[in-house]
Amino acid sequence: MRIIDTHCHAGRNWFEPIETLVHEMDTNRVDEAVLIQHGGTYNNDYLFDSASKYEGRFKVVVMLDPDDDDQPGTLTSLAEQGAAGVRIYPDQRSRSGDPLSTWKKAGELGLVVSCLGDVARFASSDFRWLVETCSDTPIVIEHLAGSRKSFEPPYSEFATALKLAELPNTTIKVPGLGEFSGRPPRLEPDFDFDSVPPLIEMALEAFGADRMMWGSDFPPVAGREGYRNALEGVRTHPAWKDTVEVEMVMGGTAAKVWGFDA
Repeated sequence: MRIIDTHCHAGRNWFEPIETLVHEMDTNRVDEAVLIQHGGTYNNDYLFDSASKYEGRFKVVVMLDPDDDDQPGTLTSLAEQGAAGVRIYPDQRSRSGDPLSTWKKAGELGLVVSCLGDVARFASSDFRWLVETCSDTPIVIEHLAGSRKSFEPPYSEFATALKLAELPNTTIKVPGLGEFSGRPPRLEPDFDFDSVPPLIEMALEAFGADRMMWGSDFPPVAGREGYRNALEGVRTHPAWKDTVEVEMVMGGTAAKVWGFDA
């Protein structure tokens, strides 16, 4: 089975170097990954250098300096360097001209927007309007629409965020179960959670497996259930009805959205 990790961080100034990620990928037979720039870092050279060092194995998602008055121009230059996407917050707007110019430029350049936010912002009518307005821009919703352990039934705000699936330019990332499931007070020899909220089931009903993709959140995942368990928890989740769905979530959707086969 082809496995693509769509949400990894690497760097010198924060988190772990690329070599640590490669070790985790090799150990767990992960074929490719998307390098997501981490917050507060607007120099993307390290990610480009890492992708070049391991040619064909990584796609790079950049971040733009919020003080940059010409984000669309900067994004164009980064696309020429090989960026596959740009990371943008739901309420992020350009400082001058059309407030949605960066979002629209991403679509014009064939870049994917990896969108980071909490569930309230994803569920807002303003963000839905943005996604509708930027219909030519592929938008990937990170972290299962900002899922957290604090979510409580009937998960109404989360359900509202999932209505973004009605818009064809959206897909969603599925993190390890530890992002939204509490750590058991007693850890048995084999990995498991006492209870897992039905958030993946809800996302599957809304998006379908062909618009869902696994992302580990390396290396913060090490402070939750760990890389291998984050992978296996999603791959073996009972929500999937057959191996076709598993293959889409674990790699097929990502290969298509991020252009690994292009």
